Amino acid sequence: MKVHKEGTGLLLILFTILFIVNVTLYYAIGTGVAFYITAVVSAILFLLVLNFFRSPARHFPYDSEGLVIAPADGTIVAIEEVMEREILNRKCLQISIFMSVFNVHANWFPVNGTVKHVSHNKGRFMAAYLPKSSTENERSAVVITTRTGVDVLARQIAGAMARRIVTYAQVGEKCTVNEQMGFIKFGSRVDVYLPVDTEVLVEMDQKVTGNQTPIARLYKLPVQ
Repeated sequence: MKVHKEGTGLLLILFTILFIVNVTLYYAIGTGVAFYITAVVSAILFLLVLNFFRSPARHFPYDSEGLVIAPADGTIVAIEEVMEREILNRKCLQISIFMSVFNVHANWFPVNGTVKHVSHNKGRFMAAYLPKSSTENERSAVVITTRTGVDVLARQIAGAMARRIVTYAQVGEKCTVNEQMGFIKFGSRVDVYLPVDTEVLVEMDQKVTGNQTPIARLYKLPVQ
């Protein structure tokens, strides 16, 4: 399993700290109970962080034109019509995916198209599964315009444990569902805002896989 580039530096630092702690403890007290407990805890901690930063190689196996593909691994926690006032300023269908610390935290573009907008807003760090996290938490927003002219907004949202959102998207670049849009550290959420007449292909509490699970099918152009 490949390690994501966002985690290589942290993993190296963590390994170095744990190695020093365990070596110091070994020379201080030898191979006693305390040493073995510390070694086991260190190994578990390192493996948990390593698991968080895994970066599986994925490629959507079918024709993705007209489909909205899950931008992240996790659980569907919201499917509802909302008034998106921050960027699109219109009524949208919102589909939200909550990522636990055990999910892959790379984020993919949900549709093929051209990046129209990228922005970042500072905010709170409340639990990402709460509805208010969409508008009050630290967040980044990416708007992609599809080939047929539909604007799709994907919003990366920091959670209670997340303290850094990384967004790779740049305005004007072409993007596909097989490219990573960004990464969030640790535990977070991604909201996707679509035209209200979009066909939903998932249901509440469903587990989805980033870059693999179709979550919606686009139809008409958005109302101007």
